[in-house]
Amino acid sequence: MAQNDKQIGLAPRAAALDLLQGVIEERRMLSDLVADPVFAHHPPAVKAAAQRLAVQTLRQRARADAMLKPYLQRPPAALARLILQLGVTEMIGADEAPHGVVNAAVALARQRRPGAAAFVNAVLRKVAEADRAPWAAAAAPRLPNWLRGRLSAAYGNAHVARMETAHEAGAPLDLTVRDPAQRAALAEALEAEILPTGSLRIARSVQVSALPGFETGAWWVQDAAAAVPATLLAAGAGERVLDLCAAPGGKTMQLSAAGAKVTALDMSGPRLERVQQNLDRVGLSADVITADALHWEPELPFDAILLDAPCSATGTLRRHPDLPFAKDATAFKSLFELQAQLIDRAVAWLAPGGRLVFCTCSLLPQEGEVQLAAALDRHAGLRIDELAMADLPEQWRAKDGGLRLTPDLWPDLGGLDGFFIAVLRRETTTS
Repeated sequence: MAQNDKQIGLAPRAAALDLLQGVIEERRMLSDLVADPVFAHHPPAVKAAAQRLAVQTLRQRARADAMLKPYLQRPPAALARLILQLGVTEMIGADEAPHGVVNAAVALARQRRPGAAAFVNAVLRKVAEADRAPWAAAAAPRLPNWLRGRLSAAYGNAHVARMETAHEAGAPLDLTVRDPAQRAALAEALEAEILPTGSLRIARSVQVSALPGFETGAWWVQDAAAAVPATLLAAGAGERVLDLCAAPGGKTMQLSAAGAKVTALDMSGPRLERVQQNLDRVGLSADVITADALHWEPELPFDAILLDAPCSATGTLRRHPDLPFAKDATAFKSLFELQAQLIDRAVAWLAPGGRLVFCTCSLLPQEGEVQLAAALDRHAGLRIDELAMADLPEQWRAKDGGLRLTPDLWPDLGGLDGFFIAVLRRETTTS
């Protein structure tokens, strides 16, 4: 029995190590790794614990390395280093009992790299007895050079450092309420804070499916920043609205809840299945279409279009600390070109006087401010709708139009994802 208990305790750590290796050594995203059949066979409790450990270790690797540095005469082998980082993060970051963490790490080393077991044991025992000041004093993990250089050029080093601090802090749980009239009651039932934008925020760790209102579809999970674009589109009852690149569906649900006749378009069939499942859960509807927006054509123009364009996702690092390891700048050029093409397609589908919200969950100006300026140059009949953004905080405003959200905003409220958002209106004619 004791052996079985020990193996159960080791399983989440072993699975977490697999995830860390997949991210750092194989450059794969955690979302892909957890969907892999090799990981999916684990029991739900093991998968949940493993993901939590892996995410925390990725976020706090710099702090773990600061604790380990005095006890490493030379860099350890890659696998041994990951086991050490995992152990230190669990011991200090998660405040787990040192004895159990050390024993689990040694058992893990014996499984994966037997020759490193004694080394792992010796180092972690020293860390367990050491002053934790280096952990507290360590700076937040720096972004990789391929991203930090670009962001420093755009925002300055001091601003990037604040973003890095926000990335390490992670993200609370944000919810969008289906019926705004129920917002206050739901906030009380969920013990949530109502944010200035209307989203509900839960700072504590929870099981989402067990929260009040989940079964009845009273709300859905959606970062507060991600909820802003659909709010600014201000879809009206009966309007024909296109959610372009719709998956996973949070914005589709916002638009449908406003009473619009929504078309949700995305080229990924499996991701649209998730959109339909989400719509079904909350009791909303949309015309869900699997198609490539570069080739699809609507039957009639739309009153409003929301284009959440494919992008680098660099604004979501506080939720996805694996992204800097799994991605690089190689796809940037193709992404920039695709965004411009999608903007042009969307403009062509707007009815005269129609609105277009263009947004990306990116921190790169090339996926925001630069795209906006180029779109205005290409389309003479397109203009920024300043009135739609009139009541938003001044610090959210980009210099040349649109909104620029960065993770370090709202530091006292828990931050928000990075986004660029522009509200545009088509006049009676366009080029």
